[in-house]
Amino acid sequence: MKITMTAAAKDFLRNHVQPDTVLLLTLDDGSNRYSTLGGSCAIGDKFQFVALTEKDPAYAIPVENDAGIQLWTNADTELYLNNGLTLDRVFNQLALRDDTGILDSAVGLITYSAEEKSKLDLKKEMQTLGTRIC
Repeated sequence: MKITMTAAAKDFLRNHVQPDTVLLLTLDDGSNRYSTLGGSCAIGDKFQFVALTEKDPAYAIPVENDAGIQLWTNADTELYLNNGLTLDRVFNQLALRDDTGILDSAVGLITYSAEEKSKLDLKKEMQTLGTRIC
């Protein structure tokens, strides 16, 4: 899998992610331990970057990129990504698109170590947010 990043997207990531960081491209729909969203309205149309201090073995698919970033994804996320994957910075937001069109015009970026997210913490966050989405 390959992603092309515009100069604006590269600049943003360089300013917000440490050089040795492992970056994940993942869904933000409640389907993984890094997501706090959930519900049918978020399936396949909400993405996020997760900056980690070490590699997560659940994200073993490398994403080739022109920014020199250690970028990984998983099979669940890969299902929603097609040819021509591009990351841009538009209206102060990261925007992800592919040959089919815009996938997400407000891709998030969160930073933490994998150990910081326990299932209990995620459940509490999702319960709190559950009344505000979908």
